[in-house]
Amino acid sequence: MHIAFLNPQGNFDPADSYLAEHPDFGGQLVYVKEVAQAMADLGHRVDIITRRVQDADWPEFSGDADSYPGYEDRLRILRFPCGGPAFLDKERLWPHMPEFIDNMLAFYGAERPDFATTHYADGGYCGLLAERAAGIRFTFTGHSLGAQKLDKLGTTAGNWPEMEARYKFSRRIEAERLSMAGAARIVVSTGQEQLEQYAHPLYQGAIDSRDDGRFAVIPPGVNGRVFTTRAGDADEAVTKALDARFNDDHGPVTVVSSRLDEKKNIVGVVRAYAASQELRDRAALVLCVRGIDDPEKDIDDLGAPEQAVLAEILAAIDTGGFRDRVHFLNIRSQAELAATYRYFARRGSVFALTSFYEPFGLAPIEAAAAGLTPVATVNGGPSEIFADGSGILVDPFAADDIARGLLEALAGHQELSAKAIRRVEETYTWQRTAEAYLAVIADAMQAPATGTKDLPMALDAGGRIETYLREKTDP
Repeated sequence: MHIAFLNPQGNFDPADSYLAEHPDFGGQLVYVKEVAQAMADLGHRVDIITRRVQDADWPEFSGDADSYPGYEDRLRILRFPCGGPAFLDKERLWPHMPEFIDNMLAFYGAERPDFATTHYADGGYCGLLAERAAGIRFTFTGHSLGAQKLDKLGTTAGNWPEMEARYKFSRRIEAERLSMAGAARIVVSTGQEQLEQYAHPLYQGAIDSRDDGRFAVIPPGVNGRVFTTRAGDADEAVTKALDARFNDDHGPVTVVSSRLDEKKNIVGVVRAYAASQELRDRAALVLCVRGIDDPEKDIDDLGAPEQAVLAEILAAIDTGGFRDRVHFLNIRSQAELAATYRYFARRGSVFALTSFYEPFGLAPIEAAAAGLTPVATVNGGPSEIFADGSGILVDPFAADDIARGLLEALAGHQELSAKAIRRVEETYTWQRTAEAYLAVIADAMQAPATGTKDLPMALDAGGRIETYLREKTDP
């Protein structure tokens, strides 16, 4: 089959520039890249469709086409212009989606893909446009949904105009509703995601999260070539550098690896350390943040949202008085990150992801595959991933519970780590993910079309959202 992955704000390139570093380049890019490569490995032709950016600050995304090393004849990265040449944040892309799809279809001509997978709200909306114009059917993978973000950010009837101006919730949520209604299949990572996220009141009338037979639960996977207990090409250099950095401290650590995003709640781990002398004595804290070598100096190079997150982290460290137990590491690649995980795993260390809500939770299973014991938020996908006891679940809103989970994981490292590695190898591989997608696509191609031509395409859920917010305030 010839399969297209629609991800207009993805900005993919062979070097994985900025991967999971920028708010627009989060875990969904890793997901799309890995599933696409696994499908190519299984013998299919694959195109990742994204936006062309001809901007001096983003030179990696200026070409019309690219590929990944070793995939030149099977997997293309195709970039199409829309909305001008400059980089645009994802919230500013909405008006330009029709242009994006027009340019894509003009490129393909009569040789169109057999099927499309769409990712995030704007990818789903592009799938609708492509099906209406050219009959290309699609799956929708939301990754994270706007209604949950709206709630988590504390949106109210009073602050709605400001939140709408910044996040364009009305367009995102209406695009999600249309994608849910028009998709041939809806892919979720966990059953909890289906039953909880898609049951939000703002999606009522577009989808029935319990009874709609179009849902397919397909867990993401881990790149077993990179995230493994086996040493890789980067291990020797990483080990030498970290031995020099930690020459006087040979004990375990807590590893956090995340972009500076408020919802990732890195400060929750810091506050757990501030609240627990036992935890500070037991393990140092290592914060892996791409681009941060010296937080006091590098903070000025960050955007305003990232500066605010880092400033809160530094303030919590200083208030707790344990700057000597915190280390920042600037990790530049997945290979270097995996080698760092292996280094600290040999010392009986743990990995922490304490997001307020995590739709799936790929980061802790990558860390687990490299030997770290996972400690993760109880809110969202990790509660399903680690339901077998292969990881420790914590309340991200309670510093004492985070501290409890970290201490429990440190104490049980050997047994928990072995159990987590088995869990990953048996359940969470990208080949399994790709095979499940292909089965879903084959089934969808035999089913009747959903009738996207009958859907209204205007992106404005503002009235629906305002009603929801008023009812929350005055039920």
